[in-house]
Amino acid sequence: MEQLTQFAPFLLMFVVIYFFMIRPQQKKAKNEKEFESALKVGDKVITKSGLHGKVSELAETTVVIETMSGKLKMERSAISMEMSATLAKK
Repeated sequence: MEQLTQFAPFLLMFVVIYFFMIRPQQKKAKNEKEFESALKVGDKVITKSGLHGKVSELAETTVVIETMSGKLKMERSAISMEMSATLAKK
């Protein structure tokens, strides 16, 4: 019984860290993966670096974005889910 009370604070700390840090990160990563796989030609997006454009071609891991100055090929993961969602609401 004494050993259990010794480890209780560590166990409680792990539970708190899991629910406030690890779980939300996993949920965010899952949502970003779903967003990346749901991209389609014609979607207006904003990259994580702030470039605005429209998806013109899709490949397995890359995407071609048409901007005002031309076409750019980049990784799907470079597209910002949050900023693209706010652009879609406008």
